[in-house]
Amino acid sequence: MIVLAVACAVMGAASNAVGTAFQRKAASAVSRGGGLGLMIALVRRPAWSIGIAGVAGAAIFQALALVNGPLALVQPLFILELPFALLVAARLMHRRLSAAGWWAVSGMVGGLALVLAAAAPSGARDQASMVRWLPVLALTLGAITVAVVLARSTHSSLCRAATLALAAAIGNALTAALMKSATGVLAHAGFPAFLRTWQTYGFALAGIGAVLLLENSLQAGALIASQPALTIGDATMSLFLGVTLFGEEVRTGWWLLPELAGALLILWGVLRLTRVVPHLIDPNQ
Repeated sequence: MIVLAVACAVMGAASNAVGTAFQRKAASAVSRGGGLGLMIALVRRPAWSIGIAGVAGAAIFQALALVNGPLALVQPLFILELPFALLVAARLMHRRLSAAGWWAVSGMVGGLALVLAAAAPSGARDQASMVRWLPVLALTLGAITVAVVLARSTHSSLCRAATLALAAAIGNALTAALMKSATGVLAHAGFPAFLRTWQTYGFALAGIGAVLLLENSLQAGALIASQPALTIGDATMSLFLGVTLFGEEVRTGWWLLPELAGALLILWGVLRLTRVVPHLIDPNQ
C-alpha cells in the first residue's frame, strides 16, 4: 500500500508538472489579454488541452495516493512537481538546464528522501471526528485569513508574495486532508456516500481557494519569495494535519536532526531553482 501511495504521488507530481508546463506553453503562444477571448484562444491549442489533462490526471493520482497512504507521506512528495516542471519546460522551450539547476534538483530530491526516510510517516486512518475537524478548520481558515490581511497591508511585494503563497500552501494541505477523507468514504461506502459527505464539497471549495491564492501570489512578487513558502509550507502543514487529524505517526527524538538537515537541503534547492525557473519557463525572459 505504501509503495502504491508513493508511486501515485510521484506520478501525480509529474502529471501536474506536465500540465503546468504545457499550459504555460499555450499561454505564451497567444496574444496577451484576458477574459473570454483568451480562453477561446487557449482551448483551440492542443498544448492547452494536454495541460488540462495533466492537471486532471494529477488530481486522480493524488486521490489514489491519499487512499493508500498517510497524508504526511503523500503530500510532501508533491514537492517534486517543481523539478519535474523545470525538466518538462526545458524540453518544451528547447532550453538546457544549467549545472546549477541540476545541483538544485539533486538537492531537493535528496533532501526529500532524507526527510521521509528519517520521519517514516505511518498511519492507516482516513476519517476524523468533528471534534478533530472543527479546531483544524478554525486554525487553517484563520491562518489563511491572517495571511491575506497581512498581504493586503504590506507595501513589500516580496512579503506580499510570500504571505499569499503561505496561505495557498495551507489551503493545499487542507484540500489534501479533505480529499483523503472524502476518497476514503468513496472507497469504503461508494459514490452515493461520497456525494453525501461534507468533505467532498469542502475539498472542492478549498482547492479553488488555494488556486486563487496561488495566482495572486505569483502576480504579487518574485518567485524567489513565493516558491519557498509554498513548498515548505505545504509539506509542513500536511505533516501537522496528518498527525492531528488522522493520528499519523512520525519519528522524533534524534531523528529530528536528519529531518532538519533534509528540510534545509530542500529549501536550498528551492531557492536555487527559483533563480533558474523564470529564465527557463518564461519565453520573454
